[in-house]
Amino acid sequence: MSLRTRILTQRDVARLIDMPTAIRLVREAFIVSASGKTIMPAKVYLSLPDGSDFRAMPAYVTSTGACGMKWVNVHPRNPRRGLPTVMALIIINDPASGFPLAVMDGLLITKLRTAASAAVAAEVLARPDSRIVGLIGCGAQADAQLLALAEVFGLSQVNVWGYLAKEAQRFCRRMRPLVKGISFAPATTVKDCVRDADIIVTLTPSRRPLVMRSWLRPGAHINAIGADGPGKQELDPRILKDATVVVDNYEQAVHGGEINVPVRRGQFHPKDIHASLGELLLLRKRLRQNPKPLTPYYKSPTRIRGTGLTVFDSTGIAIHDVVLGHEVTRQAQRRGIGLCVDFQVPFPTIRV
Repeated sequence: MSLRTRILTQRDVARLIDMPTAIRLVREAFIVSASGKTIMPAKVYLSLPDGSDFRAMPAYVTSTGACGMKWVNVHPRNPRRGLPTVMALIIINDPASGFPLAVMDGLLITKLRTAASAAVAAEVLARPDSRIVGLIGCGAQADAQLLALAEVFGLSQVNVWGYLAKEAQRFCRRMRPLVKGISFAPATTVKDCVRDADIIVTLTPSRRPLVMRSWLRPGAHINAIGADGPGKQELDPRILKDATVVVDNYEQAVHGGEINVPVRRGQFHPKDIHASLGELLLLRKRLRQNPKPLTPYYKSPTRIRGTGLTVFDSTGIAIHDVVLGHEVTRQAQRRGIGLCVDFQVPFPTIRV
C-alpha cells in the first residue's frame, strides 16, 4: 500500500471547514469526551526565557479514529517581527499504523475550535434571549468569537473594548459588513463594554482582573477565553464566587484557566466547579433519551446560583483540534486538495 502525506496550508484549511461545521463537531466532541471515548494527556508546556512557550497537545477519539497532535506556540513579541502571536501546526495520523496522513496549518483551526467551544457553552449556559455581547479585547480571536455567537443567538448589539487607542473602532468597521443587522459600539472602558451585556467574552492576555463583579447585570454569562496559562486572570474573583462555573477540562482549568490564580490564592476551590461542559451536554442527551432514570447522573444543568451568573472557563482542549483536523483531512482527501509528499522513503544504502 502506497500512502502519501498531505500538506495543507491555511488557505486550504479555510476551503475545507466552516464555522457551523466547527460548532457541530465541537459539540459532539464534548459529549464523546464526557462519555469516556477519548484519550487526551495533559498539555505539555515548553517555557522559554522571554515569556514565550510551546505547547504539545495530543488526542485520540476512539469512536471515530481521529488521532493526532497540535504543536502551538505563544510568542507575545511576535507582532514586532511581523508574525502572529500564536502559530500552530496540526499532524493527523492513522491510529492503526501511525502513518502521518496530513500536516496542516493549525492557526485557523485553533480560532474555529476556540470560538465554537465558547458558542456551545453560551448555548447551554446563557439566557436564550441574549442579544447584547461585550467583547473585551479585539485581537485575532475576537472576529471568530463574534461569528460563532451569531450562529446560535439572534444578536442585536456588540460592545467592543480594546487595549490600544482606536483598536475597537477598527474592529467594528471591519466586522459590520460581515455580521448584518447588528449595531456595533466601541467602548472607552471595560465597564461601559460589559454593564448592559448578556454575554461577555474576555480575550486578553491580562494577569490582573479587568471585569469587576459590580459591573455585571443579573443573569449575565461570561466566556473566559484569554486566561489559558498559569498566572493569567481576567475576572474579579468575586464573580467566580457568585457564579455557576463550568470548565472545558478540570485539570487544565485549575492549572492554567481563569480559575488558576484564585485557586492558588484560596479565593476559589476546585470543588466549587459546577461541571464540565461535556458533562452537561451528555446529561442533556441522556435526559432526552431516557429522562426518568438518569436525572441525577450529573449535577443538574439547571442548578444555577441565585445571581444567575454563569462562567465558562475555556482553556482549549486537544480533542477539538484533532477532531477538526481529522475532518479537514477527510474533506481534503475527498476533494483532492493539498500537496501530497513522500515523507516515508526507503533508507539509503549505507556503505562502510
